[in-house]
Amino acid sequence: MQRILLIGRTFWQDTEGVTAIEYALLASLIAVAILGAVLALSTAVQDIWIRVSDCVANPASCA
Repeated sequence: MQRILLIGRTFWQDTEGVTAIEYALLASLIAVAILGAVLALSTAVQDIWIRVSDCVANPASCA
């Protein structure tokens, strides 16, 4: 029983993997933010390219 408590205490006090987990969480948060920005801007960028395409096809309508 004493050995199990010692292993548990050692495991609880071990902080070597904490940094890797923090970096993984931070990277996933950045990825979610980038994905959200891309999804939010995708329709606006698409509308701009459609307008440019219409102006190239029919320059008189863009005066």
